[in-house]
Amino acid sequence: MVTLLQDRQVPARPGSAPGTVRVGDRELQPTPVFDTYWRFASARQAVYEARLARRAQPWTDDPILARHRFTNCYRAADRVSQAVIGDVIYQGPQEWEDVFFRTLLFKIFNKESTWQLLLREVGEVRWETYDYRVYDRVLSAAFARGERLYSAAYIVPPPQLGEERKHRNHLRLLEMMMTTGAPDRVQGAAAMREAYEVLLGYPALGPFLAYQFTVDLNYAPQLGFSEMDFVVPGPGARDGIRKCFGPAADGIEADVIRYMADTQQEHFARLQLPFEGLKRRPLQLIDCQNLFCEVDKYARVAHPDIAGISGRSRIKQTYRQDAAPLRAWFPPKWGLNT
Repeated sequence: MVTLLQDRQVPARPGSAPGTVRVGDRELQPTPVFDTYWRFASARQAVYEARLARRAQPWTDDPILARHRFTNCYRAADRVSQAVIGDVIYQGPQEWEDVFFRTLLFKIFNKESTWQLLLREVGEVRWETYDYRVYDRVLSAAFARGERLYSAAYIVPPPQLGEERKHRNHLRLLEMMMTTGAPDRVQGAAAMREAYEVLLGYPALGPFLAYQFTVDLNYAPQLGFSEMDFVVPGPGARDGIRKCFGPAADGIEADVIRYMADTQQEHFARLQLPFEGLKRRPLQLIDCQNLFCEVDKYARVAHPDIAGISGRSRIKQTYRQDAAPLRAWFPPKWGLNT
């Protein structure tokens, strides 16, 4: 069930300053980055919609957005998430065991070229026909050719499972999950947090990765957890939260993210910012978490005087136009693929 944006309108005085913000039992004093968060979300979503409509450039008059690369407001709309949804989860056998295996195999490497390599060399990716020796041979040969197997988007630390190479230990980790009932326990979970705790119990999957993998698995038709269930802030989000609220928000970052999701329409209205959501789907907890990561980067240029936690002062990636058409196909259970 999709909650539409129009159903969550909160009255606000247009243009009024936010003053202090109460999150739980704390009063937080927003910095100028707090309003930048909402302005960034509005402008970044407008760029996404312009690209989707294949409008001619320029898509924005914001020089920072125009020059640098930022992810979309909605995690599911990003290129890699679109690959997970369209090319991995909903392609191939739809038995839950296979969907689980394919999804985590992709996400461990999080790189489309590695996934395509496995499809070419192995054929249909299924747990029933999985052979460690075959998969290792394919990946080891690519590694020997100098090909990068892993995405640089986030670090997936290797578990210590007796193998010499990172990808071999990751294959062993996936084997461990499959043979110890992880798919059934995730599917049988009563809520997203319970499914997350299943993944968290495996070697090398810390809180952030376990949460991200749970979100990906939840795109599948077999799971129906709400993305408003709970959230795990990552390092980038903590940086962004620090820039929006200062040290007073330390330790309650998950509550801050929920506050942003719950009050989004109030602040878009207050600042008179257009935001129609993703086909009227409001920002979910995972999206607000990701937006804090992106605003952390944006603020390095827009608010260089406001410090985060990491101390980073520049945005590494510049925008490069992708000639491939933008994909926008979402889990059918969301009801957005009209």
